[in-house]
Order: sequence, then C-alpha cells, then structure tokens
Amino acid sequence: MAEAFAKHIGFEASSAGTVPATHVNPLVIEVMKEVGIDVSQRVPRPLTKEMIENVKVVVLTDASLEKSMPRNLWKKMRKKVLKWSIPDPQGASIEEVRFIRDRVKGEVEELASAYPSRQA
Repeated sequence: MAEAFAKHIGFEASSAGTVPATHVNPLVIEVMKEVGIDVSQRVPRPLTKEMIENVKVVVLTDASLEKSMPRNLWKKMRKKVLKWSIPDPQGASIEEVRFIRDRVKGEVEELASAYPSRQA
C-alpha cells in the first residue's frame, strides 16, 4: 500500500519484505481500488541489500521486523530507518484493512512532505 500511495503522488518507491507473501492480499486489492489505485498486478518482493543501498529512507511498518532482519541488512539500513506502527492486514476484516489503508496513506503523505525531491 505504501509503495502504491507513494507512486500515486509522484514519488519513487519500492516495497519489499523480509518474508514476502506470494501474492497481494485480496482485501488490500479491494480497498485500494476503492481509492482509485490498482495493486492487483503487484508481486511481493524480498528485501535486498541493493534496495537498501539505493534509498534515502527505509520504512519498517512493524518495529518487530527489526528482529527478523538479517544482520548485514540491518547494519546497512539502521541510519535510514523510520518505524511506523501499522498492523499487518493479513487476517484482518475489510473494515480493519480500510483503517490500515488510511493510516498508510497518512504516513506516506507525511513522509512525502519531508522529502520534496520526490525520491524517498
């Protein structure tokens, strides 16, 4: 969701996970369509060292992800990290996923205002 919102407002962004799902959550697809953004063709990707090296900011949506991060990746990214406390939509109701979507949108907009160069 964060990548989609960032790209929607003109920022370069990439989303990845330490243990990515095999597909985008169907409820995420549905609630993003409600706001005019299609994420149905997106494919979750694993986080790589190259991704971290080429960005200004790394956002962890869940601070506990830090513990599951490979040590070499954490060392490279720790000075670039922002921690958002956003629940995982997996297993959530549609109402909860809408709430998560709106929280993510707000966080992305706040981050975008801090990086006017359009490359977060």
